[in-house]
Amino acid sequence: MLYLSGINIKIWFGLIFVKYLQNNEERAIMNKKNKTLAMLITLLFSATFISATLIFQEASEPWEVPGKFKKMENPNTTDNESLKIGKMQYSKNCASCHGKTGLGDGSKARGLDTFPGDLTSDAYVGQTDGEQFYKSKYGRDEMPKFENKIPDEDIWDIVNYIKTFKK
Repeated sequence: MLYLSGINIKIWFGLIFVKYLQNNEERAIMNKKNKTLAMLITLLFSATFISATLIFQEASEPWEVPGKFKKMENPNTTDNESLKIGKMQYSKNCASCHGKTGLGDGSKARGLDTFPGDLTSDAYVGQTDGEQFYKSKYGRDEMPKFENKIPDEDIWDIVNYIKTFKK
């Protein structure tokens, strides 16, 4: 009789162990489902956020440049001295937002409400030197004005330096 009780106890523990394994398998399945659901929600949220950001950025107003600046010619020749000064001033005043190579990926760019612009894009490269000078000198919105911070001659050197960026 005692032996049968031992068998009953073994069977009872065996059933509990099998139930424990089933619960672990169910938990594993639920964890997989929860992880998959969490990943899908994260992807959906990210896609929505990125789309909204792109729509907002595309909706910004065109930057109007007065006619006299559009026609203005760069008085500085693109020589080594101009490029040296332009690079120094760009690194000091522009790279933190526009990035080292003008792609708009500077360290401060992520904190801006608007994309600082890709200075290698066809839209930017297609602007006259005068338009680029005007935008650098007078700024707009989050783009600071450098009117009283950088001499005009150095702004023209920055315009020359930016032309060296390759897409």
